Amino acid sequence: MTYRIDSTYCWYSDWTNDNTRVVFMYYINGIPFTYDELEDIEENMDWMPGMEMIANNETKYNTEDLYNYHAYLMEEECHPLVFDLELENPEKLPVD
Repeated sequence: MTYRIDSTYCWYSDWTNDNTRVVFMYYINGIPFTYDELEDIEENMDWMPGMEMIANNETKYNTEDLYNYHAYLMEEECHPLVFDLELENPEKLPVD
């Protein structure tokens, strides 16, 4: 079976749904498995309205959601950063 990696901007918050921010989320067959912080907000200010518009149309996640998805992927041995999987598009994996 081959798996597909996708990514998009979405809203992410901590355990108590505070500190909400836009992140770049990575998915394997629709299940989130990691994200990239938008580190240089100053550098991304021109793009932020577009990123927020995309995020508004995506599922919002919090730390507990990602923890549960991580546990599921580990149990099924399908976490692409941990297990060697047959990926349709491995170039879409996060760099580090």
